[in-house]
Amino acid sequence: MKLHDLQPAEGSTHRKRRVGRGISAGQGKTAGRGTKGQRSRTGRGIKLYFEGGQLPLVRRLPHNRGFRNISRTEYSVVNLGTLDAKFDAGAQVTPESLLKRGLVNDVNAVKVLATGELSKALTVKAHAFSESAKQKIVAAGGTAEEIK
Repeated sequence: MKLHDLQPAEGSTHRKRRVGRGISAGQGKTAGRGTKGQRSRTGRGIKLYFEGGQLPLVRRLPHNRGFRNISRTEYSVVNLGTLDAKFDAGAQVTPESLLKRGLVNDVNAVKVLATGELSKALTVKAHAFSESAKQKIVAAGGTAEEIK
């Protein structure tokens, strides 16, 4: 099958109705638009949000303030308590090993937070650490290395 072989299913399409082509065509004279008024004329200039002079919905709703920073780095977050439960003492924790264990979804930006306790010496490599997480890792006898 090629592109030029494709055609719509039988009965699924209809012929376009040609309006305004004389009385005998069935849709002549006013062409199904009724008589007079803004909607019967060509151009029909009504904006989508126009509500007949009533204050439009877009102006009735409160304005959303602030902005979303497009350069913000979204980190995949891991807590120290989770690392303590999932890794053995002396293990090397990298974003790839976290991904393999299902603790993060993305290896491009991993941040370690200090929630929970760490009782094992681990070598943790991540893109960012909270200050208290670094202190807890060093206190447990491990090292915290930042990846650039």
